[in-house]
Amino acid sequence: MRDPLHDLRAALAATAGPAPSPHTVHLDLTREARTGVPEIVQADGKDVSTVLAIVQTFLDQNGRAILSRVRRSMMRALEEQFADYRVEESPRARMAVVRRPDYLAHHTGGKVGFITAGTADAPVAEQARLIAEEMGCETFVIYDVGVAGLHRLITPLQRLLEDNVDVIVVAAGMDGALASVIAGLVEVPVIGLPTATGYGYGGRGEAALASMLQTCSPGLTVVNVGNGIGAGSSAARIANRIAVARNTTRAAREAAETNAARSD
Repeated sequence: MRDPLHDLRAALAATAGPAPSPHTVHLDLTREARTGVPEIVQADGKDVSTVLAIVQTFLDQNGRAILSRVRRSMMRALEEQFADYRVEESPRARMAVVRRPDYLAHHTGGKVGFITAGTADAPVAEQARLIAEEMGCETFVIYDVGVAGLHRLITPLQRLLEDNVDVIVVAAGMDGALASVIAGLVEVPVIGLPTATGYGYGGRGEAALASMLQTCSPGLTVVNVGNGIGAGSSAARIANRIAVARNTTRAAREAAETNAARSD
């Protein structure tokens, strides 16, 4: 009888890199090929030389390196070390992307919308947005439309839906109510991204997380407090799968129309 894990083992073996040394950083250089989600290097907590070496390895192997929690001193080191490369900083998200000059970005056709309750929630939303774009998605943004002034949401949300987004990420702190509101209004998947903005009880994001988890709106998916990378990668996975289906349907329709025209 065929081993049910045979295909999985074969796929993993095909994307496996060389066996790592026990004395080196064990980088997952094939994660994007395997899962569709690139590895993100958390710069915080690592010394500069280690981060620069990791980035160089990713550039050599994949042509691109993505970093999170990048301090200004680390950014200066990246710009100096990789002056011949394309170094892009996202200060609000505290992230950076370094690319080889010949690196070509891919575009999947997936569309992801991002909505924040307040401008203070934007840094986490920008993390999610950067990851979605690096995974090939087109992104659309609405900021500062929280429930304290819910009338601000209606027209921008309508435009977002007219852009045919495949999934929406909602970043909100305080009571986190905006995610439930939007999940109750739209037919596309919604990912709640609680943030640690606010004050008083639950000011570290616990209230927003609990509120989103306890939502009355069926189908709301929730990530951990401040997990912009998780929200962005999840949204991009959804959008990219929808894009594949959309492109397949379009190709089949065009082929059918061509065959019908030939038969006439």
